[in-house]
Amino acid sequence: MSDPSLVRFRAVLQSALAHLESRREEVNDLNVFPVADGDTGDNMALTLRACVEQLDRLAALAGERTIDDIGRDEIVDSVARAALLGARGNSGVILSQLIRGAAQELISRPGELVDPVLVGAAMARAAQRAYDSVREPAEGTMLTVMRDMAARVAVELAHMPRPRLYGDTSAEAQDAALADVLEQALEAGEESVRRGPELLEVLRRAGVVDAGGYAVTVLLAGVVAALRGEAVPEPAHRGAAARVTRPEHRSSTYRWCTNFAVTGAALRAQDLVPELEGIGDSVLVVGDEHTLKVHVHTDDAERAIGLGEAVGAVSHLDVADMREQVARAEARRRGASEEGGDRGGSEFGAPDDAPAAEAVCGLLAVVAGAGMADLFASLGADVVDGGRTLNPSTHELQARIHAVAAEEVVVLPNSANVVMAAERAADLSEKVVRVVPARSPQAGLAAAVALVPGRTAAENAAAMTAALARVRTGGVAPAAREDPRGRFAAGEAVGYVDDGLVAWGEPEATLRAVLAALADGAELVTCLCGEDAPLPAADVAALAPDDVELELSDAGQGGWWWLLAAE
Repeated sequence: MSDPSLVRFRAVLQSALAHLESRREEVNDLNVFPVADGDTGDNMALTLRACVEQLDRLAALAGERTIDDIGRDEIVDSVARAALLGARGNSGVILSQLIRGAAQELISRPGELVDPVLVGAAMARAAQRAYDSVREPAEGTMLTVMRDMAARVAVELAHMPRPRLYGDTSAEAQDAALADVLEQALEAGEESVRRGPELLEVLRRAGVVDAGGYAVTVLLAGVVAALRGEAVPEPAHRGAAARVTRPEHRSSTYRWCTNFAVTGAALRAQDLVPELEGIGDSVLVVGDEHTLKVHVHTDDAERAIGLGEAVGAVSHLDVADMREQVARAEARRRGASEEGGDRGGSEFGAPDDAPAAEAVCGLLAVVAGAGMADLFASLGADVVDGGRTLNPSTHELQARIHAVAAEEVVVLPNSANVVMAAERAADLSEKVVRVVPARSPQAGLAAAVALVPGRTAAENAAAMTAALARVRTGGVAPAAREDPRGRFAAGEAVGYVDDGLVAWGEPEATLRAVLAALADGAELVTCLCGEDAPLPAADVAALAPDDVELELSDAGQGGWWWLLAAE
């Protein structure tokens, strides 16, 4: 552009991102292909956000330097790589390829202004790169929309009196010329989106247009608005939003949507694709010899990750539970339908509500049982069911981290056995994740109280770690086996404070001893009653020392009759 600073380039991308963010849930509600998991808006927004954040990093390093001073190649590589690493899901990976193709064409020729001819070449290259990234391209999707937009621009260029711009062109004239040609592309894109159901049966049956294709037009509308210096126009509205209430598609029988990056040397996509196709579908492997982005739907996420680790270093791992995503998407659509009438929406049939603002930081807790899940949920936590043994896999933790509605997450393992898996999930995650090593559910609850969603993960982790330092824990359980020293038989009560055995025998006497030990110097003792606790709550309350407050909850955990924490 005639002002060669990063500022104008960023403003265009930021406008595109802002417009997509404003229609994010609308795009999600259109999502039925290839799986009706309702995350296309999320995935494309996160991909584009990664590009904007990379431009911010470049700008911070650049100071007063221009694009040419920094180097066009450096910008192409860094922004395209950011899109690649930030890509999630089919739509995000394809968008990353659109960005890479367009960026390579747009800024590969230092000294030339970005003009309609260069824009046309960029759109054509972007469309071709996206098609090449998909082994079995489906027409009626975002691939078709991008190709149709590029074709319209090519036709417009043939009839433009002055398609090239030169050094004497003002910034205002350049922006106007680009906006004129991109408005023609946008018109073609909207027409292509409308035709999508004619080309893809699943869209016609569900009564929607392609979510990714529609999102591409939303992004382009944001670009045009930035070039015009105007507010982004709202999409045209029509009647009821019932068209999005019938998602009939189930294209994938697999559970885990698995995404990760592989970095190394001499990497080749074709080395990974056959083996990934042997364990799943919707396989996309894109990138270059140094960095590949992998996307696959599979039931064996660990094996998919292992295939990546066999050829390079795996990072930016993101695993989503598609069954859960589909269930949430359908519940959202049913809710929209049950509200009845016209909720307002775009001409493509999705609701017009803007999504609620996300928290900066969310909390994920590993739990066992519905009662424990409810207790953590009451404190604002998402939960992952670790089963009676509290032992979820790394990819199960990843799927729940993905589902937390925040880009930063604190994980409470709530068991010593889970800490290592949680730390691996954190290391590999696309998000900013901190693990606070709570080694018991009752300690985790004490830490969870410190959650402040507006703080960063680092700040919340520090506050929760400090809370853990103030907590003493204990518990009473039935002995699994006879004591070799003859102190208790299998099935009799054993009581612990922290990791030390302090009492045994009858349940009442054992619980009284543990409560007394924990109450020493404490103001509050929390008691979580298990599913088979042999004493009623009233009897438990009567055992507490008079000088402490006892807070009883029915957590329903297995294995432990009572779990206790003192503060």
